[in-house]
Amino acid sequence: MMITPSILNADFAHISDEIAKVEQQADWLHLDVMDGHFVPNLSFGPAMVEAAKRSSNLPLDVHLMITEPEKWTSQYLKAGASNISFHFEACADSVALAAEIRKSGATVGLAIKPGTSFEQISDILPNFDLLLIMTVEPGFGGQSFMPEMLTKITTAREFISNHQLNIKIQADGGVNLSTIKAAADAGADVFVTGSVVYSADDPGDMINTLRKLIAN
Repeated sequence: MMITPSILNADFAHISDEIAKVEQQADWLHLDVMDGHFVPNLSFGPAMVEAAKRSSNLPLDVHLMITEPEKWTSQYLKAGASNISFHFEACADSVALAAEIRKSGATVGLAIKPGTSFEQISDILPNFDLLLIMTVEPGFGGQSFMPEMLTKITTAREFISNHQLNIKIQADGGVNLSTIKAAADAGADVFVTGSVVYSADDPGDMINTLRKLIAN
């Protein structure tokens, strides 16, 4: 069970200090890249990944919410991404891009929006190390967890187990004190935590509290 706080909810003007608040408790750092086209919001680009790399020894989990990710992944790999997840809905050839990312030595995740069924990607899933299941509509932080996505998580977990695949399932969106246990019970084992962590008085302590919930 891994917890990866999203720095989308951090203070970008003091990013080193913000990362330090979770450095000892987090497993990865999650960086949400938005282009204003694939999703209706803008966030940051490779320079923020480079800044996070300079500020932390944690693996950097980069989530590309952008159109034509195949044109940009090399920049994020060069910037220091340890894992890159891109959207099935935005990529012309997901299997080819996954192979290119793996050649670099990074791991690769396939991200799917709430409206994309598991059945649409099950055939290509073995080409990936991680399945990122959006539990909100992508584009903005602070949204409410969509409980109907739990069935998709369970379906994915059963498929992975039945085919003896070594693939993580990441729940991303609205994961907080009230929802993380349900996501874990459904079969997720990596959890993106945003506002619940960075709105806490002690972000590191909040990660510990979330970890205890899924441990139980």
